[in-house]
Amino acid sequence: MRVTQLFTRTTKNVPADEVSKNAQLLIQAGFVYKEMAGAYAYLPLGLRVVENIKQIVREEMNALGSNELIMTSLQHKDTWLPTGRWDDKVVDIWFKSHLQDGTEVGLAWSHEEPIVQMLQQYVHSYKDLPISLYQFQTKMRNELRAKSGIMRGREFVMKDMYSFHTNAKDLEQYYNDTIEAYKRVYERLGIGDDTYVTFASGGAFTKFSHEFQTICEAGEDIIYLHRAKNVAINEEVIDDAVKELGITRDELEKVKTAEVGNIFNFGTQKTDEMGLFYTDADGQQQSLHIGSYGIGITRVMGVIVEKYSDEKGIVWPEAVAPFRVYLARLGENDDVIKAADELYSHLTQAGVAVLYDDRNDARAGEKFADADLYGIPYRVVVSDKTVAAGKLEMKKRTSKEAQAVSAKELMKQLGAEA
Repeated sequence: MRVTQLFTRTTKNVPADEVSKNAQLLIQAGFVYKEMAGAYAYLPLGLRVVENIKQIVREEMNALGSNELIMTSLQHKDTWLPTGRWDDKVVDIWFKSHLQDGTEVGLAWSHEEPIVQMLQQYVHSYKDLPISLYQFQTKMRNELRAKSGIMRGREFVMKDMYSFHTNAKDLEQYYNDTIEAYKRVYERLGIGDDTYVTFASGGAFTKFSHEFQTICEAGEDIIYLHRAKNVAINEEVIDDAVKELGITRDELEKVKTAEVGNIFNFGTQKTDEMGLFYTDADGQQQSLHIGSYGIGITRVMGVIVEKYSDEKGIVWPEAVAPFRVYLARLGENDDVIKAADELYSHLTQAGVAVLYDDRNDARAGEKFADADLYGIPYRVVVSDKTVAAGKLEMKKRTSKEAQAVSAKELMKQLGAEA
């Protein structure tokens, strides 16, 4: 993509009420637009990051044998009545409304109940199981406070997956497989070293659930780490968990974190409440066991910005960056334009995502500042000087110094040799 084709431009201005670093940087770089507290539009650069994160998650969920679908955001009141979760005293983050005919509806904050209802049409026999389904969907939650930028939104993108099994053992195996898949996701996203599988409250369905917590000063959670045993415990369950695990509190390190995922083993309670059963090989009606697994896609994006940024701007891990290369053209003579255009074409044809700064009205300092703010992993410069030397100037976003390289050397470093 050429910078002259982008409708957004970098800016030094952010909304006066925006206090979170992640949103400030994303707004300044033109990745997001703030509609209101907790609601952001994802602009072309931001959407590319979201899609990169989704693709990593998608690949790992597909590897688990899960099927992707997308469900409705509009949900009927009656779907939620059997489990009691339509009640505002039980779930206090609903956005509710009425259809023109007076039917009471809600905007999706989760999909456990709707997917159980949907499977009434598709699950009858043990031969239909197991089933795993996932989606990427915009969730709506009427949060009391939304001051952490895209890390806590009233409207946000989430990956939610649900698995259905004939017995507890089969669910437990899938649950554990999902834990390992989540570890791979966070490793690929560049936050694996600081993300911990964390014991947390299981609510009404189980004593413990598991969260995935990333060490982050901008986070809203406190966890306790036992690094030697690779154990993490959410502060809310610390007393019960230490007893369960046979450790003492003085062995634990207190850290601030952001939750980037969670998984629940619901057992059979939810499917029993909603009347979803299957017939076993003996013709007997049996309960289904269900697991629920979530990853906050846009929340992860915010956590990455909080963790990997500096005084100059964002520092994206390569796997999620909107582009791998920021190509800056310095100069307007024919030789420079030709060399830059040819390099842009060559890189693009080799499958390297490039943001080509082809502006004639921007000085070198402006282009370099934008490259740093955008956080693109590699900055490549074509100028009178580089053309005369038959070289290119390449600098990693995380490096202090640039280096002169040939086009062939650049392609090699990018893993895109012709």
